[in-house]
Amino acid sequence: MASSATTQTVRPLDGLDLESSGPPELVGLVAQHLRLLGARVSPEPAEQQSATTAQNVLSGQGILPVEAETNWADPESGITDEATVQAATGIMAVHGRRVGTPRGLAVDYATTAASVLTVQGILAGLLGQLRGGTASLVGTRVDRAGLLTVSQYLAAAGAGEGEAAQLAPGGPPFTDADGTLFELETLDPGAWAVFWRALEAPPEAIRDGWRPFQFRYATACAPFPHSLHMTVRAHPWQRILQAAAVSGAEVCPLGTLAGRAAEHDLAPPWSLTPHGPGDHRAPAVPPSVERPLAGLTVLEAGRRIQAPLTAHLLGLLGADVIRIEPPGGDPLRGMPPACSGVSARWLALNRGKQAMEVDIKAEPDRRRLREMAAEADVFLHNWAPGKAARFGLDADHLAAVNPALVYAYTSGWADRIVGAPMGTDFMVQARTGVGEAVHPAGEPPAPSLMTLLDVLGGLLGTEAVLAGLLLRERNWQGVRVDSSLLGAADVLTAPALRRAAEGANARRPAGFRHPLRTSDGWIAPTDACAEAASAHDLRGLSTHDALARLNAHGLSATAVTTDLAELHHDARFAGSIGRDAHGAPAVPDPWSFA
Repeated sequence: MASSATTQTVRPLDGLDLESSGPPELVGLVAQHLRLLGARVSPEPAEQQSATTAQNVLSGQGILPVEAETNWADPESGITDEATVQAATGIMAVHGRRVGTPRGLAVDYATTAASVLTVQGILAGLLGQLRGGTASLVGTRVDRAGLLTVSQYLAAAGAGEGEAAQLAPGGPPFTDADGTLFELETLDPGAWAVFWRALEAPPEAIRDGWRPFQFRYATACAPFPHSLHMTVRAHPWQRILQAAAVSGAEVCPLGTLAGRAAEHDLAPPWSLTPHGPGDHRAPAVPPSVERPLAGLTVLEAGRRIQAPLTAHLLGLLGADVIRIEPPGGDPLRGMPPACSGVSARWLALNRGKQAMEVDIKAEPDRRRLREMAAEADVFLHNWAPGKAARFGLDADHLAAVNPALVYAYTSGWADRIVGAPMGTDFMVQARTGVGEAVHPAGEPPAPSLMTLLDVLGGLLGTEAVLAGLLLRERNWQGVRVDSSLLGAADVLTAPALRRAAEGANARRPAGFRHPLRTSDGWIAPTDACAEAASAHDLRGLSTHDALARLNAHGLSATAVTTDLAELHHDARFAGSIGRDAHGAPAVPDPWSFA
């Protein structure tokens, strides 16, 4: 590549060429994101449409080609499409907890995650080469992407202790007297209690409902008392709004895909903003093929899932991650179930990170954090809007001490929605029509209680940081990168939004990705075989025999994982799921580099 000292680029992949081939569902999003980052994309050869492996090659301007291959799974596993990935990896089980039976997501969640991971691998491989490493072949698999998306649930299931709250059917959305479906959000038990008292809910239901509601993002279900549903059904929407106003809780009516399509600004899922000249830093530790980010330092001040997952992936790519925690440490370290005294769910996102306690409300600690940022490569956070500026820790403040810094903010809304509610996973799902997209026609819309957007938002955050690091490497200047849960929602629902914008039915047909009952479990046919498979009555057959019957008729299917703890012993993932130093289940890295 031409020297970054003499060639200024607007986008990190300007001047590079991408050649893609393979099934559209595995190459389309990859090509789209690399195009947004500046690559010139060659048309996909028509004869490759029926291939099962996607190939992407990025080259040009003197670099050695960076190649990426994406497959569904191990060829012997019987996992060959989105439906079977969701079934095997436990996505169907987690998404179905709210209703008590496994259900497929009517969006291509695992494929979308795998596509973003493929982009990450390509960007990381190129970055490693520009920093003195060698060219690489990047491998990704959709089944491993699926395992990553359920890694917290898998860690909790395999911890050997009880969950933070009961795993049983139940949860939002709520319905008012006029039939309005809505989501409720608050992180404050006091606001929860005031909201329900304003609606005259039974005191015992208010008390018993808080814990399952509070932990629904961790358990993917919320079996709170049914009387809470009955309470809101007795009140019109205006009364619901009044209760929210006096309590500080927030409510959001479920939006439609048609409504989101009409307002969609077609913005990319992230933005990159150079913020001034920096300096070229020679790597303190040379990158390797397997660790292209070796020698880079990431400061992460993240909460819950989105930013911690972004930093976790950067760490897997070789960066040194220093986690900034409040005085006393992250309280989520103690969330049950635990392994060796540490939350298994917390370890899924934070194992291997260094930790430092910083009180950003205290000026001496803020000064110390600025000093750390002066020596870092990335500063990453997902604080509430305005918090960074209030404490003198926004992009402009930190650029003053480190002009070469990549400043990354993973937010809820990216300031793109006027009057937006609280920027949490479930509220963004509700507002953007995700609740409609994840269920096929004939089912009432409902945001998934699986943290779909937190996870996908974290993946997009990693993609954005890698793009920012590449732009810095080429231009020798710092960059601010912004990603959001809103961006994640738009990426996930993009096919449905296109159908809505064209006036077609935005939702998948009734019964889409409903697994089939057997005498001892469930099986999921591939999407292509689903209609023919549904004609077979399999309820009297064991899962093994049901699969054999479908296979005898030329139909492909796989068993649905219903107990995530059993994935350790599942032949479809033989040897790939291990345990960390604390004994917590750990999914395999989502990429391979060679």
